[in-house]
Amino acid sequence: MSVFRVLRLIRRVGRIAESAPAAPDPLPDLPRELTGSVQVRHVDAGSCNGCEIEIGAAFGPVYDVERYGARLVASPRHADVVLVTGVVTHNMREPLLRTVEATPRPRLVVAVGDCASNCGMFSAGYGVAGAVHEVVDVDLEVPGCPPGPEAVVEALRRVTGR
Repeated sequence: MSVFRVLRLIRRVGRIAESAPAAPDPLPDLPRELTGSVQVRHVDAGSCNGCEIEIGAAFGPVYDVERYGARLVASPRHADVVLVTGVVTHNMREPLLRTVEATPRPRLVVAVGDCASNCGMFSAGYGVAGAVHEVVDVDLEVPGCPPGPEAVVEALRRVTGR
């Protein structure tokens, strides 16, 4: 099919896209400063990288969580939300605490995956310091092993309110 035929077809049919899903229920007691758009800092506290693959998919072109106002940043000093995956290992306990402390207030901490919520299959590991909520205060948990990109997008939409 030639380019001109495709352009004529687009002109005749118009754009076809799915409508955005309904806005999710926002988090209770969500700071007004965080609604609309948030900067997200991701911390891998000791995971198997399953959650990281799903987070990468959520920020990729198919699920595109950035259209709902969530953007990954490299520095915790620029972040509004700390996204934590995996169990907290003894070696990552202090870096996680420092990252959360370096994030300006108001901030939210989101635990992604079963390992972050309750240590999952690694609960009896010798290198495990505990779940994320045992080290820092957690505002939102995303269940699953690993949670799908849809669940990550839904959690960040609850944060942004979009």
